Amino acid sequence: NDDIAFFQLNGIVLGLYRRTAFEAETGRTLSGADGVALAINFAARDAVDAVLDEAVRAGGEIMRPAADTEWGGYSGYFADPDGHAWEVAHNPHWNIDADGNVWMPEG
Repeated sequence: NDDIAFFQLNGIVLGLYRRTAFEAETGRTLSGADGVALAINFAARDAVDAVLDEAVRAGGEIMRPAADTEWGGYSGYFADPDGHAWEVAHNPHWNIDADGNVWMPEG
């Protein structure tokens, strides 16, 4: 879509959002250079909730609770104790190999 572009790299995917779309996605108003979120994708949907729970136990703060997404996945965001944004996601359309590399479908 017009709000995000994905680039397949060697086993990872780089996603670049429009600022307004990123703010809507994370639930955070951006200022300065804080428009970055790291994301980790899991093959199992249940892992998203488990990781978000672990993040809170480790001192993180939920930015956006996990929920079903418009693209058919499941994801949520947390801020780590230093304030860095993290997305925890399950995308059933992407493949995750045995080494943890993420691969977008061809085409």
